[in-house]
Amino acid sequence: MANASAYQSASFGSRTDIGRMRDHNEDSLSVSPPLYVVCDGMGGHAAGEVASDIAVNVITRRAPRTPDAAALGQAVEEANLAIIQAAREGHGREGMGTTCTAAILQNERLVIAQVGDSRAYLVHNGALQQITRDHSLMADYIEAGRITPEEARVHPERSIITRALGSDPYMQPDLFEINVETGDRLLLCSDGLSSMLEDAEIGRLLSAVENPQECAHALVNAACEAGGMDNVTVIVVDVTGFAEKRRRKIARKTKVTAIVIIAMLALILGAAVAAFAYWTTHSAYLADQGGSVAIYEGVPGNLGGMTFSSLVEVTDVPVDELQSSVANRLRDQGIRLDSVEQAKELVESYRRQIAERGEVPGAEGNDPAGSSAQAASADSRSSAASAASSEGATGSSANRSGGEGGRP
Repeated sequence: MANASAYQSASFGSRTDIGRMRDHNEDSLSVSPPLYVVCDGMGGHAAGEVASDIAVNVITRRAPRTPDAAALGQAVEEANLAIIQAAREGHGREGMGTTCTAAILQNERLVIAQVGDSRAYLVHNGALQQITRDHSLMADYIEAGRITPEEARVHPERSIITRALGSDPYMQPDLFEINVETGDRLLLCSDGLSSMLEDAEIGRLLSAVENPQECAHALVNAACEAGGMDNVTVIVVDVTGFAEKRRRKIARKTKVTAIVIIAMLALILGAAVAAFAYWTTHSAYLADQGGSVAIYEGVPGNLGGMTFSSLVEVTDVPVDELQSSVANRLRDQGIRLDSVEQAKELVESYRRQIAERGEVPGAEGNDPAGSSAQAASADSRSSAASAASSEGATGSSANRSGGEGGRP
């Protein structure tokens, strides 16, 4: 719609609109968290919008940044004096003025300074309640029991307000201090909304539309569709309380935890790499290499195409000459040992075992030619001993025979 503006945030939404019947917009707003301000100017063209704009600018500059009701009220009083001074200096027009509803919402604390009939509502536990009291003739009549709220909506004097910025240098705003809760929703609005929609409809829209910016649009659209007799300005603010603080705390904790986990993983990975490197450089194994026992430093096998061993020596010990169980292990997966020294000692033991069986060429006392010579010598000695034995036996027999023959 014409002359409409909007501001967006994760926790608030706002919109101001000219409405259906006016030719200019005398409303002004300020959204500068934690401060929120709605002003509805009066005095006609080149007056009402000037007064509301001055009020918004002064309050935005002078308001505290924490929920301090007295300090916020002081900022509103300064805005009142600034409007009066501007009129005297010819900026705008004499008699111009504005309503004002200013709020500071921080965590779960809300303070409000209010003058005129712009309102502040709060939705708490699903129920709508009006926080502020209108400074208007109709509000006085309703409190006195002279008319009902329904009658006030159509009363010919419904636009008369009893307090505003720009008329009385001693004006005092109403101040409110409220504890709110996470999940509550705050609404600031000019009477362009409250005069067009009943509180029940305002409460329904505030509860039905979850996104605050979309809710602000819905409220303004509903007021325009109901007649749009005046400018319409709304600010919808969700009370997040300490949720954002908790979110930041959790985010920091999560970040620290992630850093610690990454550091621990890095340490574990580094330790694993160091342990693996130590293992591969302080391990050895024996394997079959071309039919001979070979000594390797490292561990057998590969990972991702990478090997973690190196050949130290191919020995002269033949695999086939070893016990079948040992030979099979050497051919299949190898025999793992703690060091190259242990591997060499085991190879030497294999040599000794084969030597004891006389099967290793060149081993001391086991040369085949020497064995044959020794066997031949042994056979010769055995034959000589047999011959001597036979000769001795014959001689003895003859001697015995001669003895007997010579016996008289």
